[in-house]
Amino acid sequence: MSVINNKLRQYSHLIVACFAFVTVAFHIYIIFTGLMPNLVSRPLHLALVLPWIFLFRQDAVSRLTRYIGYILLVCALFSSFYILFYHTNLEDQYGSLEGPLQYFVAISLIISVLEMARRSIKLALPLTALIALAYGLFGHLIPGNFGHQEIPLDSFLGTLVIAEGGIYGSLTGISVNVIAVFVILGAFVGVGEGGNAFMMMSTKLAGRLRGGAAKVSILASAFFGSISGSASANVASTGAFTIPTMKRLKYPPSLAAAVEAVASTGGQIMPPLMGAGAFIMAELLGVKYSIIMAAAIFPALLFFLTVWIGINIFAKKYHLEAMRDEEIPTLKLVLQLAPFFMIPFSALLIELLLMHKTPQYSAAIAIFITIFLLLVDRSWQVSFRHWGTTFVQGTIEASKQIAIIASVIICASIIIGVLNITGVGVKITSEILFLSGGQLWLAMLLTAFACLVLGMEVPTTAAYIICVSVAGPILEQYGLSALQTHLFIFWFALLSTITPPVCGTVFIAAGIAQTNWLGVASKAMRLGIGLYLIPVAFITNQYLIYPEEHFFFALLSFIKISIGLAAVSSALVNESHSKIVRFLIFLLGLGIILFPF
Repeated sequence: MSVINNKLRQYSHLIVACFAFVTVAFHIYIIFTGLMPNLVSRPLHLALVLPWIFLFRQDAVSRLTRYIGYILLVCALFSSFYILFYHTNLEDQYGSLEGPLQYFVAISLIISVLEMARRSIKLALPLTALIALAYGLFGHLIPGNFGHQEIPLDSFLGTLVIAEGGIYGSLTGISVNVIAVFVILGAFVGVGEGGNAFMMMSTKLAGRLRGGAAKVSILASAFFGSISGSASANVASTGAFTIPTMKRLKYPPSLAAAVEAVASTGGQIMPPLMGAGAFIMAELLGVKYSIIMAAAIFPALLFFLTVWIGINIFAKKYHLEAMRDEEIPTLKLVLQLAPFFMIPFSALLIELLLMHKTPQYSAAIAIFITIFLLLVDRSWQVSFRHWGTTFVQGTIEASKQIAIIASVIICASIIIGVLNITGVGVKITSEILFLSGGQLWLAMLLTAFACLVLGMEVPTTAAYIICVSVAGPILEQYGLSALQTHLFIFWFALLSTITPPVCGTVFIAAGIAQTNWLGVASKAMRLGIGLYLIPVAFITNQYLIYPEEHFFFALLSFIKISIGLAAVSSALVNESHSKIVRFLIFLLGLGIILFPF
């Protein structure tokens, strides 16, 4: 019996590996094949991610839940391939369902997408989508401004499913064409020596400084986050090394966890990747991704600089030591490992910025280089067996991450679809305009609060998508540029990563540090104060996000805001002064930050 079980386990591993290869190969293949009809590539994308949620996940669920997943998987696969094979005929229907089979296709896909999101990121986002669907179906019964005209069921469901107004809308297109490719790149860099290179380079650069282990965490998270763009993945990977190291060096556990939580959050705002939201931002703005990168670089550096200053103050308070000499890697080892990160990273930037290639093409070139580098180990010895193992591991990890991100984006697409069909987004915009009374600051405050609340319930990317759809037009009406508006909302959608009660990175870091999360959250909010202030700073200091056009003024804005953030960080973290002095320093720093330049 054990022999049979081993054989079955081997076959299952082989099936998973083969499917992972197909998933990765498809997303790279479409980069080089020219245009593929949207109702072909997007249903295929969904069909490839479905098994990773309903079949291959090893979550501890009841037998009933597992079998429901199998049924939804079969129904959704059938429905996806139905749309794929009949996409030409469906385009002629203009988003209107015809016949019972198409109703089955629509309903099965919507239910499957909602359940995918629930299994990937819990209940909040699919529940929001379910409320949106209920509003679309029954909103005509609501009296007053927030009601809408009755929408025929065939048109409502058809627009969401067999047209490009919902599940297969433009956001899903970004997921399949751009985000998936960068996820693949991050996975292959991570499973190879690139992940170790981040840590070794960071340790060599900052390990001997005061509070060195914490500063290693900042640099490692910035390096790793620039590729992964995922705060949770960042804190789980770099935190597994940095948090135990900090605890061993007598850091308070709450500080060790707070440093990693804040630093990992910064990975989502650090170019070149900045998470899925940045690619969506480029698509929504209709600009090159390099423009988003250029706009984000100074704010991201300000964020990490603020964290660095806060750590310096904490290091003095707790008399934190540098890392021991034996823990600092040799220069030889750093130089051995650095190419595993620097070569694909450089290739990506050269293709993107100098050769002016598309983000997905640039990432594909970096992927091929990274896969080639898997042939050698850290001693630069060729090993085909090592290559095979890490390649399979990379395809599986990439496929899992693609599935999770796709679950978020496709579910959020339902919400955006309902907003567009019913026109409720315009009505919410009008109400916020009315409440703000013509005051930009009040409109910004309401928008920031909406981003924070929504970010507590749904992932950052989904919160950004929904908020920018509703609140973006308001801020633009008040005179903000589209780029300012999108970056402002994107940053405030991140607040929930360190702000209670949700604060996902705080919970993960607190778990690794084995300490109470409230203490972690308190220190994280003080260290991460830049996350709250920098979005406002690039509204009052607009040159900050236009370094390509106004580099000198952007640099002056950067220096001015750095001084203000240093003062604010000192006021919040340095407890050696009286409360009155700290309050005055805080007000001075705030004034420097917000004073227009």
